[in-house]
Amino acid sequence: MEDIDAIAVLQDPVRRRLYEYVAAQGREVGRNEAAEAAGVTRTLAAHHLDKLAEVGLLESGSRRLTGRSGPGAGRPAKVYTRARAERAVSLPARDYRTAAELLAEAAEQAGLDAGLCAAARRRGEALRGAAAPCGNLEEAMEVLASRGYEPHLEGAEEVTGADARVVRMRNCPFHAVAERFPPLVCGMNLALLEGLFGTDGPVRARMDARPGECCVVVEASKNNED
Repeated sequence: MEDIDAIAVLQDPVRRRLYEYVAAQGREVGRNEAAEAAGVTRTLAAHHLDKLAEVGLLESGSRRLTGRSGPGAGRPAKVYTRARAERAVSLPARDYRTAAELLAEAAEQAGLDAGLCAAARRRGEALRGAAAPCGNLEEAMEVLASRGYEPHLEGAEEVTGADARVVRMRNCPFHAVAERFPPLVCGMNLALLEGLFGTDGPVRARMDARPGECCVVVEASKNNED
């Protein structure tokens, strides 16, 4: 019931806005910043942020937001990040994670990587349906967001050409199973997105693992660069 209690906390609209903002940043967020983003006072934001940390949806710590140290650097401020623990509710109880892990274990032992990737690529194509492949990275980000990947543009402020940008994902929808069977599941994930975006369209998916993020990135196709 702990997961139900934690998720129920998000019923409050202010708490949900604060949680969604902190989760979307991918870094530590202070109370002042969170309050401004949610459009509430710092005191109210602090109350709700602490409640989110209390139920395990956020993790809290402290650091000097000025970036300085020593005399005159100011007192450490409380900061928040999204908790790494997953929360799920199923009524009645279901255990799809164990089933997925058993199937992944069996597939890995049987050397079924190629078959799994082929099935994932077909599923991606089926999800896209008759629609044309995404025409640019912005369209690709909308598709990724709808599937829970939490995409963000890397280096969007520093580059001028759209072809130089890379879309990274803060969340992997298959994270729990990917941690136990990374080559198998990451390969499946890549194949799924290849099917979803195509391999010869304006955007393409490729492997580029980074700790704490999805193992796949999306970028403009080489044949689409000018």
